[in-house]
Amino acid sequence: MEPMRYLEMLEERYPVLGKIVPQIRQAYELLEECYAGGNKLLVAGNGGSCADSEHIVGELMKGFVKRREVSQEDAVLLRKAGRFLSETADIPENLGEELACCLQEGLPAIALTGHNGLSTAFLNDVNGEMIYAQQLWGYGEAGDVFLGISTSGNSKNILYALVAAKAKGMKTIGLTGRDGGKMAGFADVSIIVPEDETYKIQELHLPVYHALCLMLEERFFMS
Repeated sequence: MEPMRYLEMLEERYPVLGKIVPQIRQAYELLEECYAGGNKLLVAGNGGSCADSEHIVGELMKGFVKRREVSQEDAVLLRKAGRFLSETADIPENLGEELACCLQEGLPAIALTGHNGLSTAFLNDVNGEMIYAQQLWGYGEAGDVFLGISTSGNSKNILYALVAAKAKGMKTIGLTGRDGGKMAGFADVSIIVPEDETYKIQELHLPVYHALCLMLEERFFMS
């Protein structure tokens, strides 16, 4: 299936999202360029959007609707490494055999939401609203993409993160609702779902990011 077919399916299933299909396409193009260049995605949000950040990473870092088996070359490397370590440790099993069969290819993505030691240290020592910005400063590189999720578009920690990402030479995507808030002017691409209430915005965020993940999987894992 062509990646854009998933975008057509999204519009068919959620007609209310029809007006923002061009923005979703632009976000996909940024992500496609990012992954084609060997870069990564960084994602962050608060509350339900924090959970969405983790969800997105889960769809990208392993098979979503496809099984992304490692290449034959990589399977050989895993078996070789397992055999070497088994012989070194003098144990009978080659754990590389299991890895070669079970590991899947991923599209590199990091949720900035789960690093409790770093986050609480920065909260205690510096400024809690800059936790995501600090992580972007450490992880981010030119060519990466930052996806900030905020239902209001005004989450201060996401706005700080967008500034840090821009300074790093990264591309940015905002996923929001209502009028887009301040984030609409900060992000390179703003996907503003047409709802005003927080839970309704979140309900529309899920099909948007599922479509993006499906499109990327189709693009980079054709078989």
